[in-house]
Order: sequence, then structure tokens, then C-alpha cells
Amino acid sequence: MFSYALNAISFILENDALRDRFLALSGLTPDEIRASIQEPDFLASVLEFLINHEPDLIDFSETINEKPETIVAAWRHLGGGAGQEW
Repeated sequence: MFSYALNAISFILENDALRDRFLALSGLTPDEIRASIQEPDFLASVLEFLINHEPDLIDFSETINEKPETIVAAWRHLGGGAGQEW
């Protein structure tokens, strides 16, 4: 599950528009990203960023050759959506 989130970080940072939006929305600096790279909450938030915009989720899923549902399952495994049952 961590590997999906680590791949998502790379996917986001390699795309200028996604990177800029992620940094703007999260308020994180590159140093803070590096410091948080092993934290499950941070990794869940990276996947949540993609999940919250379906075109990004689909692009990422296709890039890593996985179903979007697999990414959502990884997000939940990392603690994303705790208390949400949908």
C-alpha cells in the first residue's frame, strides 16, 4: 500500500500542474514532503489528493496499470476515510 502512495508522490511531482496544485492546497514545502515521506497520514493524504479529482485518479491508475478502486483501497488501508462508509 505504501508503494501506491510513493508512486503517487512521484506522479504528482513529475507533473507541473499537479505539483503546483498539490503544493498550493497542502501548504507543504518540498522539505516538509521529504520529512513526511514515511508517515501513513501523509501518504494517505497524497492518495486522497488524487482521489478527490477523478481525472487525476484515472490518469494515475492508468500510469501504474491499476484500477482506481485499488488506489482507493490503498488510501483506506493507510487510514484515509476513517469513519466514512460509502
